[in-house]
Amino acid sequence: MGLSDGLSNPKKKAMVVDDCCNMIEAQLASKSGFSGVALKTAFAALKGVKPGYISYVVEQILPQCFVAIDPIWNEGVEKGDPVEHLATNRSRTADALLSVTDARAKNVKRQIVRGTYEKLRGSAKQHVEEAVPDLAKVVDKYTKV
Repeated sequence: MGLSDGLSNPKKKAMVVDDCCNMIEAQLASKSGFSGVALKTAFAALKGVKPGYISYVVEQILPQCFVAIDPIWNEGVEKGDPVEHLATNRSRTADALLSVTDARAKNVKRQIVRGTYEKLRGSAKQHVEEAVPDLAKVVDKYTKV
């Protein structure tokens, strides 16, 4: 059974989406300096697309993200600690997650969304790598429920 199989329960999926959105907000809050300002400004613009846009996007891409990280997670299960394995393999995990967002960004019709993604893509891997340990904890929480 893959990680995305657990999202078939709508109530559970809503909780995962909420936790992922909270994780994103916490990651943004922890950013400082020029890159932090750029990220916060970009997310404010995306939030302005329409109410609930960030949670909508998270809900839409979550199944593909789980499919993308499933092999890495399963390696961790085999080794006895999938949370630590994802964190240890944060570069690989970030690449897997960014492959999903890159594919999605190519098909986005709203210029503000595509443009914002393209402007931030260069630094995205570092930010995603920093978020992997928190994402691993969210995933772990819902694999045990």
